Amino acid sequence: MKNRSGEKIKLASIDELLGVVNEESAMEIEISKIHPFKNHPFKVLDDEKMQDLVESVKINGVLTPVLLRMDENEEYEMVSGHRRMHAAQLAGLTTIPAIVRELSDDDAIVVMVDANIQREELLPSEKAFAYKMKQEAMKHQGSRTDLTLGQNVPKFKRTTEAIADGTGESYKQIQRYIRLTELIPELLDLVDNKKLQFTVAVNISYIDKEVQEWIYEYISDTGFIKPKQIAALRNQLNDGPINQIQMLSIFNNCVMAKKVSRSLTFSEKKLTKYFPDDYTAKDMEQVIESLLEKWMQEQSC
Repeated sequence: MKNRSGEKIKLASIDELLGVVNEESAMEIEISKIHPFKNHPFKVLDDEKMQDLVESVKINGVLTPVLLRMDENEEYEMVSGHRRMHAAQLAGLTTIPAIVRELSDDDAIVVMVDANIQREELLPSEKAFAYKMKQEAMKHQGSRTDLTLGQNVPKFKRTTEAIADGTGESYKQIQRYIRLTELIPELLDLVDNKKLQFTVAVNISYIDKEVQEWIYEYISDTGFIKPKQIAALRNQLNDGPINQIQMLSIFNNCVMAKKVSRSLTFSEKKLTKYFPDDYTAKDMEQVIESLLEKWMQEQSC
């Protein structure tokens, strides 16, 4: 594969994404002894792609080992490979090839997110909680980030820039995704289902959870929410708390404030008394425009 400059670049293999080193070897682990990673943000869906994966597993087996670690209870915990393990179960397998590595909670989170975040079909909520988990893990690790940044740059910005590396997203977009974790679940579901615009959802995330519930009720009743409504609401909230009735009033004023039509019609009889008989409609129009221009200049003086 080549970059924009035409230079060849190396694509990361699955092993590289998982951090698997050559000395590590896979072993067959009983699926019944493996439990999911706690708060795993990525959803495992029984969709068409899963069915394709199941068929592949039935024919070829699980080609890429899953990555496990031993948790505090000395049990196997899945770090990366939830979809492969689910497909293996659906295919009737009782064991799965796995690499077991010693990983801290924070290291496991970083590996899990990096191994999954490039999937094209990820939902906004999946990205949001994945980036949030990685951000917290990196803070715990004290991970070094871009050393060219000044000392006065907020640590939050430095961390999100480090997360953005290799994702194809800007650090500001990473911040926006993380903001989605501040939404109530009902609103986040609307984002996932493309019934609430991403940017509007980010703006709503700065609003108190109780007011978010009112917003969700409004969307459920009306079927929409406009950016200007949320902007007006946030502006009002800067002056202090409001109740639900006041919020509805703000929303209704934004929707109802339409420009009043001011079309005018002059009859020929009304106009011709001011103009010579030989004036055409175009001549009269030019005179009217000239007089109106002069009147507007006088008003501005």
